Amino acid sequence: MSAQTELMRKIGTKKARICVVGLGYVGLPLAVAFARKGFFVYGLDKKPQHVTHLKKGEQYIVDVPPEHVTSLIRRKKFAPTTDEEVLRDADVIILCVPTPLRKVKLPDVSYVMKASQTVGRYLRPGQLVVLESTSYPTTTREIVLPELKKSGLEEEKDFFLCFSPERVNPGDKKFPLVKITKIVGGLSPRSTKMAKTLYGYIIPKIFAASSPEVAETSKLLENTFRLINIALVNEFAMVCEKLGIRIWEVIEAAKTKPFGYMPFSPGPGIGGHCIPTDPIFLSWKAKKLGFRTKMIDLASFLNREMPRYVVDRVEKALVARKRPLYGAPVLVLGVTYKKDVKDLRESPALEIIEELQSRGAKTQYSDPLLPFLKIKEIDLRNVKLTVKNIKEYACVIIVTDHSAVDYARLQKHAQMIFDTRNVYQKAYENVEVL
Repeated sequence: MSAQTELMRKIGTKKARICVVGLGYVGLPLAVAFARKGFFVYGLDKKPQHVTHLKKGEQYIVDVPPEHVTSLIRRKKFAPTTDEEVLRDADVIILCVPTPLRKVKLPDVSYVMKASQTVGRYLRPGQLVVLESTSYPTTTREIVLPELKKSGLEEEKDFFLCFSPERVNPGDKKFPLVKITKIVGGLSPRSTKMAKTLYGYIIPKIFAASSPEVAETSKLLENTFRLINIALVNEFAMVCEKLGIRIWEVIEAAKTKPFGYMPFSPGPGIGGHCIPTDPIFLSWKAKKLGFRTKMIDLASFLNREMPRYVVDRVEKALVARKRPLYGAPVLVLGVTYKKDVKDLRESPALEIIEELQSRGAKTQYSDPLLPFLKIKEIDLRNVKLTVKNIKEYACVIIVTDHSAVDYARLQKHAQMIFDTRNVYQKAYENVEVL
């Protein structure tokens, strides 16, 4: 029996053992989804604390209820581990490792490289390897494939390789993993067919791309679209401030058109793994090919300037109240990059805090999800939003609008609020809006 036939038989009967490498916001929901459909799933992670949390039933990923995990472990459908040996036993290996940007804003594929090297050491005939980590086009073919081929095995004949971009939106109840169309693009038609069959067990709609490069680039197009439109509406917000009108009302008016327009919201900057980083992957790859992505570069620049713009606006508003920013007590409210999600990746709040501190403001933060904040040059502890504390600050900057905050009480007692999220949709004397 050929490697392809045997692997398809195992996938078709749910006998295929799956190993998800990386149990973060992408990997853990994926592992749980497959395990709940009857597959046996290894969860391989280098961080022992992740494995410990899972075994103890402690939640660290917002979209995965801990009771689901403990139930699957108890039923022997899910086995979180730090032991790389499980790769040899797996029939399907799915890589969900980080792909951050380096400090110089260049793609860092070291995690993908290391994971590929590890898989290569254990690779055997009859395995399907899928890369889900977002990266620049050709990563699957030029980074992952060469490492797997060092095993002496051949793609399509002995093993199968595919790229399938993650499309997870942390905290989104309307569109969880299983309700978002899955894109798969294999190095060979057999690989694509195999991945399509596999993912079809947990996701009803599958789009088969003609190559991994198409699948890789589609992910970058999705987030570049968002990057550019966010930059556009941020620039509109700056113009509206000069005009003395509210950008939020302008957006509401434009939304009444039933075609040709899609609403985007301005904000203090962009955060998370996807929007700030993914378009840079494409820009970097384009430069390697001798092409400059002008729109992407300009949008990235404009969005990166938003934290500084927010502080400029706060300083201007304080001066108008005859209060200098230097020496003023300022509270940054909400520091995670996204509402109700405990994730600091690329959060604009961090840059706002750094900018405030550089201008001499006595800066503190409050966030119901984070008891302390120790990153880069920032070392702060969470401030509780008591009435007494609220009254002490010259300005409270709403950067992330968590649901747990009592915004009515905040408005009642704050000296001044700078609202970057349109929390207050009507005018108040003590509220300035982006």
